Amino acid sequence: MSEVRATFRLGRIAGVRIGVHWSVAVIFAVIAVGLGAERLPAAYPDRSALSYTLLALLAGVLFLASLLAHEMAHAVVARRDGVPVHDIVLWLLGGATRTRAEAPDPGSEFRIAGAGPATSLALGVFFTLVTWLLVAVDAGPIVEVVAWLAVINFLLALFNAFPAAPLDGGRLLRAALWRRSGDRPRATAQSSAAGQAFGWLLVGVGLVAFLWTGAFGALWLALVGWFVAGAASLEGQQARVRQLLAGVPVRETMTPRPATVPADETVGGLLSETSPGLDHPALPVVSANGAPIGLVTRERLREVPVEKHRALTVAEIMVPLDRVRTSAPDQDLAELLPRLEPGPEHRVLVIERDGERGGERDGERYGEARGERDGRSARLLGIVSPSDVNRTIRRLTDHPPGAPAASGNGR
Repeated sequence: MSEVRATFRLGRIAGVRIGVHWSVAVIFAVIAVGLGAERLPAAYPDRSALSYTLLALLAGVLFLASLLAHEMAHAVVARRDGVPVHDIVLWLLGGATRTRAEAPDPGSEFRIAGAGPATSLALGVFFTLVTWLLVAVDAGPIVEVVAWLAVINFLLALFNAFPAAPLDGGRLLRAALWRRSGDRPRATAQSSAAGQAFGWLLVGVGLVAFLWTGAFGALWLALVGWFVAGAASLEGQQARVRQLLAGVPVRETMTPRPATVPADETVGGLLSETSPGLDHPALPVVSANGAPIGLVTRERLREVPVEKHRALTVAEIMVPLDRVRTSAPDQDLAELLPRLEPGPEHRVLVIERDGERGGERDGERYGEARGERDGRSARLLGIVSPSDVNRTIRRLTDHPPGAPAASGNGR
């Protein structure tokens, strides 16, 4: 299964990008039917249809806010533990917090995973207290909405606590197994297996329940189970890839000495027939002394109006270096994988600076490059794309380290 990506952005909260997938509209439809057309009219039959609709929409908004609070808890704890957060996406089956790296140790993994269910549990308690208060003052239909939010947050906490990847409980299970064995790939494989078993169990229960009762909720349960099983399988595959690439330095995967473009080159000049502008999805941008300062993509070039081709320079439209993923040449390729995503802007520039060795950059283990702001000389050694990583995976799969070499003469 592929990752869910945002259809549109809502903005940032505490520096974290928040996105929404189009499937969120389905959540509003389900809530509108469940609350606005059934539960509220049954509990308070003397109210208008408009009031039911408005209350159902309010419930939908507060439910999404609850999901966002759940994911923000993950994000806040992750950042506190040194794991940078890429974004949060709300979608049909909940939310997803994407990070640019994995937790560095079992303790961090446990804290990050546990923050979400703990937040949902706290919200359930909060909405329960508000429900009691509203009942005491006879607040009418709003009581049903708040009571529903209390129940849904308790269920969200309970469901996510199941010890099966990719649920938060699966992360907690992986942290415990990792701490006990010291082997993260093995712990990931075990939590992934638990997730697949749990997911297919939900699919089976959902389908049987639907055939027995015809209830729509049973199909929803089967859909959730299918997602859990697929995501757990993907997580297991990714763990195997990381294990395969562990110990492989980035310099063995990168495309060395990539084509570059000077910062003062105009867009028109880069798009001319004699330029490599359209031959590569992305090109590193270098300063007058050859130091990398950014990345320009084919898409950004094509977005520039023709009348501005001669006026705008590459430096004015590029992705600046502090927003480009970078790596030291000796960094472990497995550590780079969480930061490598599809798309031309997600190339990784392999940079060496004076005084740097290994995969860390003076405490910026998971950070982005600072460019030339620190005054050190930076040299562009290469560039890494998803195709480079795939090529390395195929090579290691066909010729694993330590395997005997095949005889070339057939004897």
